[in-house]
Amino acid sequence: MHDFLWFNLYVALNAGLLTLLACNVSRHRMREHVPNGDGGKTVLKRAIRAHGNGVEHVTIFGLLVLALTATTLPSSTLGFLVLSFSFGRLAHAWGMLGPQFNARRIGAGLTFLLELVAVALLLVYGVL
Repeated sequence: MHDFLWFNLYVALNAGLLTLLACNVSRHRMREHVPNGDGGKTVLKRAIRAHGNGVEHVTIFGLLVLALTATTLPSSTLGFLVLSFSFGRLAHAWGMLGPQFNARRIGAGLTFLLELVAVALLLVYGVL
């Protein structure tokens, strides 16, 4: 029986983040009176993009974490991936929603790096 602790934590942390980002989009829609699209409002464009970017990356990394859970990858390595990726997504969202461009840059870099590392680990532990 595989231990799904890290996968479950990954889902909880990142589903929570995506829900907060979706609520932020709704909040800006109500405030700006924009039922569809972005209405040309910069703050709404940023909120929509932050949520969309999160959905793009959280989904694929979640599949990688699930697949890695079924391998012999050490639990500590999986934990490092989950916590680091979650931190990176939080930093990216913070940087997209505010003036902290370096947080966005760090979050994006961490996201891409960890996705590639997870793919490589899956090839080593799950395929080869």
